[in-house]
Amino acid sequence: MTQPIIISAREREPVSSQPHSAVSRTGGQAAARRPSPSGAVPLMGPRFHTDPAALYREMRRDHGPVVPVLLPGDVPAWLVIGYREMYQVTGDPVLFPRDPGLWNQWPHIPQDWPLLPMIGNRQPSIYYTVGEEHQRHLKMVEGALERVSRMELRKHAEELADRLVDGFCAVGEAEVISAYAKPLPILVLGRLLGFPDSDGPALIRTLGALADGGADAIAAHQEFGALVGRLVAGRRERPGADVTSYMLACPAHFTDEEYLLDLMAITAAGYLPTADWIGNSVRLMLTDDRFAASLTGGRHSVHEAMNEVLWEDTPTQILAGRWAARDTRLADRHVNAGDLLLLGLAGANSDPETQTATAGSADGFRDGNYAHFAFSHGEFQCPFPAREIAETIARTGIEVLLDRLPDIDLAVPARALARRPSPFLRGMTGLPVHFTPIPAYGGRR
Repeated sequence: MTQPIIISAREREPVSSQPHSAVSRTGGQAAARRPSPSGAVPLMGPRFHTDPAALYREMRRDHGPVVPVLLPGDVPAWLVIGYREMYQVTGDPVLFPRDPGLWNQWPHIPQDWPLLPMIGNRQPSIYYTVGEEHQRHLKMVEGALERVSRMELRKHAEELADRLVDGFCAVGEAEVISAYAKPLPILVLGRLLGFPDSDGPALIRTLGALADGGADAIAAHQEFGALVGRLVAGRRERPGADVTSYMLACPAHFTDEEYLLDLMAITAAGYLPTADWIGNSVRLMLTDDRFAASLTGGRHSVHEAMNEVLWEDTPTQILAGRWAARDTRLADRHVNAGDLLLLGLAGANSDPETQTATAGSADGFRDGNYAHFAFSHGEFQCPFPAREIAETIARTGIEVLLDRLPDIDLAVPARALARRPSPFLRGMTGLPVHFTPIPAYGGRR
């Protein structure tokens, strides 16, 4: 759980309403854009999903640990791919706060800029607040997540995983991502938050549309907000043993808008990264010879695969963002006040300066080594109880799938598998498999 997929109504307002913005390009004179550093790397293109490791090596060779990059529309930013520099940026919320209001590029950002939902805007939620206000939201959300029973969580995950496997197990083939990896986290999170199971199809549809970012994303966001609003209203009248009720019971005062935004952030941030964690781990276990002998040999290899994915194939590759509060230097770069710094989590994980310190065992596994940046770091890292919930959902989902379908195998050559075309999020667009057909459990686990 790292970054929510939220499309706020504020993010679709004209540029002149953005914080710290000047007059928009279409509405008058705008501040001159500071020229980008020489050789800035376009943050787009197929290599980000076909060969990101080689691309990060080239960036590091040509630019060092802090890389000048260009976002769509030639918007400049810095991509931090050095392990030490990542600790420096994420560990200093005063110099590098997560405050998009500081951004010096707002005067140049059109209202239809495709990355606006990822950059975000100041709003009263756990993800878009800073300082004491962020800590107030964090305390409320963490307190609610900590009350989730791990036994109940595992029970929900097993039951819903079995239900999904029942939907395709008798056929002998399936596409794991759409039929299993994506819906499972949404359904489990829905139960934890207090949604009725009948809202499951709507949650799958709306969050899927938000993640795809297509023409129906705005309508999906509105429907998602309506679902959460109905949940908050219902839990005010009839509290239960769920995260929404625990949040509402917090003694600190929050508005309905704050509850709504925090719940949307929790759900969205927990959805796609967890789904990709499942999909990337299953892909690794079906394509890496180190797992071939142990797929049916117990739970041991599942944990190894999941941790290896967080190092080498982490679902969130680049996280937006931090903004420099003043002029400063990072590595050998001069960073101006208001510059955007993107957190290159995947690049930092592969920094050769730290490979010795983070090396795994002789067989290449890093089992027991959790010094990766998959959940970010510092004040704005993924809350620990949220990580535990994501790990339980992902691990249970993988274990149920392998238990139920022990001879599962790829239905296409590994080289034919495709990744999501994004430098920010890394997951499979599909994972077709075949297996010996089995009868459905029908809830008899």
